[in-house]
Amino acid sequence: MGTLPNSNNVIIPIEKFTEYALNPLKQKDKAKAFEKALGYNLGNYQKLIDNIRFNVPNYLATPKPNLGYGQRYQIIMDLLGENGKKAKVLTAWIVDETMNAARLISAYVDDE
Repeated sequence: MGTLPNSNNVIIPIEKFTEYALNPLKQKDKAKAFEKALGYNLGNYQKLIDNIRFNVPNYLATPKPNLGYGQRYQIIMDLLGENGKKAKVLTAWIVDETMNAARLISAYVDDE
């Protein structure tokens, strides 16, 4: 286990947050969890993206099975949120072999 390949140059699609994880109309429970645990919502989604991007190189990446679309990884990181609280955030990544870059495919507050 090591850090995510090319961890200093990750792709984080804005839509993963604006249209999914922080959007209470699409993912009510995820949106509520991010708001409660870390103070992130649709109004400050870019700060969450920046926080994840900054912290990716600081955590180990656990390889997950390759399902034919590229090597997948999981990173659980402790983030300090806008509300001054800390919480574990599980992020899932796939390394797109054509671009040789890791792309975020999922993120949620890990309350275990």
